[in-house]
Amino acid sequence: MGRRKKMVERVTTLMDKPEFIRNIGIVAHIDHGKTTLSDNLLAGAGMISKELAGEQLFMDFDEEEQKRGITIDSANVSMVHEYEGKEYLINLIDTPGHVDFGGDVTRAMRAVDGAVVVVDAVEGAMPQTETVLRQALRENVVPILFINKVDRLIMELKLTPQDMQIRLGAVIDKINKLIKGMKPDSYDGLRLDAAVGKVAFGSALNNWAISVPFMKKTGIGFKEVIEYCMEDQQQKLAERCPLHAVVNDMVIRFLPNPVQAQKERIKVIWHGDKGSEIGKSMANVDPNGKVALMITDISTDPHAGEVATGRLFSGTLERGKEVYISGMPNPNRIQQVGLFMGPERIEVDRITAGNIVAVTGLADAIVGSTASTDKAMVPFESIRHVSEPVVTVAVEAKHMKDLPKLVEVLRQVAKEDPTLKVTINQETGEHLLAGMGELHLEIVAHRIQRDKHVEITTSKPLVVYRETVSAHAGPVEGKSPNRHNRFYIEIEPLQPAIFELVRNGEISMKQQEVERRDILMKAGMSKEEAKGITHISENNIFIDMTKGIQYLNETMELVLEGFEEVIKGGPLSREPVMGLKVKLMDAKLHEDSIHRGPAQVIPASRQAIQAAMLMAGATLLEPFQKVFIHVPQEQMGGAMREIQGRRGAILDMKTEGDTTIIEAKAPVAQLFGFAGDIRSATEGRAMWSTEFLGFEPIPANMLAETVMGIRQRKGLKLEMPKPSDFISP
Repeated sequence: MGRRKKMVERVTTLMDKPEFIRNIGIVAHIDHGKTTLSDNLLAGAGMISKELAGEQLFMDFDEEEQKRGITIDSANVSMVHEYEGKEYLINLIDTPGHVDFGGDVTRAMRAVDGAVVVVDAVEGAMPQTETVLRQALRENVVPILFINKVDRLIMELKLTPQDMQIRLGAVIDKINKLIKGMKPDSYDGLRLDAAVGKVAFGSALNNWAISVPFMKKTGIGFKEVIEYCMEDQQQKLAERCPLHAVVNDMVIRFLPNPVQAQKERIKVIWHGDKGSEIGKSMANVDPNGKVALMITDISTDPHAGEVATGRLFSGTLERGKEVYISGMPNPNRIQQVGLFMGPERIEVDRITAGNIVAVTGLADAIVGSTASTDKAMVPFESIRHVSEPVVTVAVEAKHMKDLPKLVEVLRQVAKEDPTLKVTINQETGEHLLAGMGELHLEIVAHRIQRDKHVEITTSKPLVVYRETVSAHAGPVEGKSPNRHNRFYIEIEPLQPAIFELVRNGEISMKQQEVERRDILMKAGMSKEEAKGITHISENNIFIDMTKGIQYLNETMELVLEGFEEVIKGGPLSREPVMGLKVKLMDAKLHEDSIHRGPAQVIPASRQAIQAAMLMAGATLLEPFQKVFIHVPQEQMGGAMREIQGRRGAILDMKTEGDTTIIEAKAPVAQLFGFAGDIRSATEGRAMWSTEFLGFEPIPANMLAETVMGIRQRKGLKLEMPKPSDFISP
């Protein structure tokens, strides 16, 4: 215990000195060795015993993770590393590489300032590597590179020192090319240069690594590494070039401390006034400023309740302090503050700006919330997920007595994982869970049973479609039930360029109107429309084109409620709507406010939009996934037939050695059960992964059948809806 206590003391001394702190994430494609790397860094720092490092997978403390050999949650841990005679505190977040859990990667990137990108020397940069790198750079996180499994190049591919350097050079070039493509302006500062020391090579499994600065120090270069590996002496190599020393040296030397990082990162993740008190306090990592905490994770601890983890950008947290959660009226009182050491939380009296912290007592917090002592603080930019929930299962409690508990548990699960969407239908008693893929939902269902002890049955997975329109319609008149209020609505699809701006969060209602108008006009929207934007919801825009209509200001909120109701469920099949531009052209309102209340205005606006959508060629969009398959050449035919038999399309094929790499796309609806089928089609020799591609219009010949299928499932009338169902002529 003594050693542990000393560790905690060293950590608590360092956490008040931001220039000696590094907040880092480890990111990689699935199976490239990220978790093994994390464990070895911990072993090196004396957190777990060295013998157990490779096997113990300290970071995977969920039995489901250990069983599947993948990392699902992001775990946090703090450790101390000595570099050139000074001690540094490294806060490390291990992130999942499996695309179904892409949400965790995005959230972790918000908390850190630097990322160690791990790439398998044999496989090279993979699609997921590109995705996680893009997420890091989008948050202004600085990357360094660790090329793993170098022992395989030597043992399996028997490369000479020259060949090896060419091969490793190609991996570095590919990553640099990706960085240049994503961040052309700051590429010079971000370029990964092995000669400077921004790249390390090694084997996480066998615990050794080298880098150019370390070679100079030890005299061990590629020639020596090859000799050690060939003579089966990797353990000796690990003693002379220990992985944790090489990688942590690189972290401290090349990744920014919070004082350097926050000035740059605040620009991207916070849109408030940089000159305001809280803006300056965050830029200076001021422990005496107001509290600004971004919550990136929530987990449930059986003893302490909900634990919120996040990055503290300004101020000091201590027990009993009251903070406001963005958007909530009343303050929450902090009960405990702590740091993470793997699965354990170490309580401390207070934590200052620049650290990754764990807090209990924030009942109102959800992932992505901003907590501050300043109620008026502009919240941090919401965390943008690369993927959207596209697969749904219905969840029921096995025993009626568990029903109230199930509702509670589902709300909890949604709080912990914002990429899950939970819909609780009070009328039908149906509870729907929407997630990023089959695996994502399987894991969540398993957790509900195991951790929350509620036995459940889940339906077969279903696809979540989106409704949209293909043409222009209107003006359509919507009348209120008392006929005293009329709204004239036009509808058309959002132009692709504008849709992208909304989807990427580059325009939002948080912006100042002038800034938003300029961006939209540049993308091709008319000045009139850009000026009239009143509301943005789930990638749909509502525009007020009217001029000087009396009472409209006070009625607008109700009109928008009607719009929101359609967005949640469109007229075709009550699926969510996307890519819609709704324009209010004119309105006639009753002068007496009693006659233009919610019961009059909401239906009038809703029905006009529903009817207009049906007149504007309403159709369904279905979610597509990109599928990447690595398969030996002789099994290639089987893999291609699997994709083509699922309405899929092959986008690209290349061969590396005797492996074929197929890049394809297919509708999510056709990919259920793909895992088993591709296994049998390729004798189990295919490696594959998917990533969310977006939505595409459903083939016209499938529209009616699909709509009827959804309507039947939802208990709606079994006929294609017509505009006259919604508005009387």
